[in-house]
Amino acid sequence: MVALGDELPLGLTAAELARPNVLLIISDDQAWSDYGFMGHPCIRTPALDRLAAESLLFERGYSPVPLCRPALASILTGLYPHQHGVTGNDPALPDRRVNPAAARRDPRYAHYNQAIVQQFCRHPNLVRDLVNRGYLAFQTGKWWEGDPMKTAGFTHAMTRGEIKGSRHGDLGLDIGRQGLEPIDQFLDQAGLRPWLIWYAPMLPHAPHTPPRELLQKYLPVAPSPPVAHYWANVEWFDRTCGDLLERLDRRGLRTNTIVVFTTDNGWIQDPARTNQFAPRSKRTLYEGGIRTPIMISWRGHLPPHRDTQHLASNLDLWPTLAALLKTPLPPGLPGINLTDPRAVARRRRLFGEQYTHDIADVHAPIRSLEQRFVIEDWWKLIVPEPHAAPGGQPQLYNLKTDPWEHADLASRQPRRVARLSQALDAWWTPPRQTDRAAAGSE
Repeated sequence: MVALGDELPLGLTAAELARPNVLLIISDDQAWSDYGFMGHPCIRTPALDRLAAESLLFERGYSPVPLCRPALASILTGLYPHQHGVTGNDPALPDRRVNPAAARRDPRYAHYNQAIVQQFCRHPNLVRDLVNRGYLAFQTGKWWEGDPMKTAGFTHAMTRGEIKGSRHGDLGLDIGRQGLEPIDQFLDQAGLRPWLIWYAPMLPHAPHTPPRELLQKYLPVAPSPPVAHYWANVEWFDRTCGDLLERLDRRGLRTNTIVVFTTDNGWIQDPARTNQFAPRSKRTLYEGGIRTPIMISWRGHLPPHRDTQHLASNLDLWPTLAALLKTPLPPGLPGINLTDPRAVARRRRLFGEQYTHDIADVHAPIRSLEQRFVIEDWWKLIVPEPHAAPGGQPQLYNLKTDPWEHADLASRQPRRVARLSQALDAWWTPPRQTDRAAAGSE
């Protein structure tokens, strides 16, 4: 079922009704390499391959953070986690790692989680901006920040935002795995109104429970059954994307719909454990945790182009959509318009950050910072926080010759490490341990 807001904006002009729709497709826990169009030798993604062929495609796209809740908040706000304040998935409670389900029933969990939601609500976001301009907006799939109609401005939503429900999005998680009928209902109700659809199914995210015929397809070719389950989930996600795009085609909506594709963060399947990620993937700043292809498609308006060199970020999605929709942006957003070749060519560096999964202090969330990264051209520097990794050293990689980061070159290139470290601090210097102690005493 689709929940409706109490009031919808009325009185749109013919020009406003003709504005393009926006479809945001967000993969969940998928490696940058796990697509047919990115060269995977076994995984089949025919629907996304077709979308890539008609898109402005950036092979070197990145999430600014390798964890889903802060990554989704960054897509919506156009801000880094240290700016929007949503740095982890859950508030830290003493017994959460021993018994997570019991911890979520603890009244303190609801209280602290609401503080995280309030961090998100302090900032403008893409959805509320478009709704204020006359758009309808439908939330489906993954959602962390309470009731999406209240916290982000959606006019329609599947997720109810009940703390006692699923922390990933409760009823919203039926989308994709249980079909796409709620989207058809929304499109029927939208009529001629311009709309935004947030399609963030919990796919290929665990649980890796794909349709039987897909699993049987991959079991003979995958290195282990856990990998086969993950690969099959990837194709299952692709199948739902194809179904969704075909539904828009049948309604004659594709030529007036901007389709954006990205992932929240990466994933490398642990070959020995079902539903578990391997080292150097999710929750790390290696390529397996943060890199993603980014696609923007608008038939008849945006020529297809495959960019294999330049850097793109999920922080660029709102600025890019604002340029295509001709809407103003809030001041101070760090992203660029990816459809502007000059802006893309001028960019030399990307930045990002990684935090603990649980937020130690929801009122000072950046205290959970563990690492930061900077990418300049093909060079990538990862710098650990002193409090998180005492004695930890920066790591330097040449992504052009070593895309999976096997050879740490930091000891061989100290000058480059020093220069990139300065660039990282010039971007953002987090409070150090002494600053944090002083802040905690107030």
